[in-house]
Amino acid sequence: MKKALWIVSFIPLVVTAVLLQYLPDKIPMHFDGAGNIDRWGSKLESFLIPIVLLVLALMMTLIARYYEKKAESASDGKEKESALSNAKVILLVGLIMNVITGVMQGVVLYVAFTSARTDITESPVDFGKVTCLALGLAFVILGNVMTKTRNNGAVGVRTVWSRYNDNTWRKSNRFGGIVLMGAGVLTIISAALAKTSGGANTLMLVWLGIVAVSTIVYSRKVYNDEKAAEKAAEANKGAEE
Repeated sequence: MKKALWIVSFIPLVVTAVLLQYLPDKIPMHFDGAGNIDRWGSKLESFLIPIVLLVLALMMTLIARYYEKKAESASDGKEKESALSNAKVILLVGLIMNVITGVMQGVVLYVAFTSARTDITESPVDFGKVTCLALGLAFVILGNVMTKTRNNGAVGVRTVWSRYNDNTWRKSNRFGGIVLMGAGVLTIISAALAKTSGGANTLMLVWLGIVAVSTIVYSRKVYNDEKAAEKAAEANKGAEE
């Protein structure tokens, strides 16, 4: 999966380098909420996203390598399996994020090329709404990945309550993954139906806020239930003795 991550991360850089040969020195770099061009910049700025993708790939590779080394020094099979699982999840998350961001870079280049060549003042694509659609898809995929993570400090629902033990982690991340997938679906629907990108972005932030609050509250509830169960088990054990 590391090779796939790096291949996906290099493609936007190569494509950008090729297409930049056909762009003028100044291209549209930002659009307002109505889709009007409000900033022009050097075409070299188009390399920013590809560079960010490579940095992200490096970060994910290093984090995955940390868990792989942890697996190598694991004292038992369960610990090794957990570390290897987290390494795979880290690489998968990086791959998903870079694929979607790479597609967004393609949209950026298309808008820049079209706007510069046709001398128009408005974006031919509502970039804000396209971004919401892409992020909505990312939420759905990442939500599904969250349900497969093991207790770790890198990805997933990482509250002090969810990380208490494997049971609280599993329940918290299963709930968090499900509501994140729901938020992804709502984000896609909102982006498709919203009249403006501003409205789509606002609704996306509302869905994410609901996800964050509900997941934190649920992880605390799971923790409290776990502690109560432990106390009841200790009380029963003491009564038997």
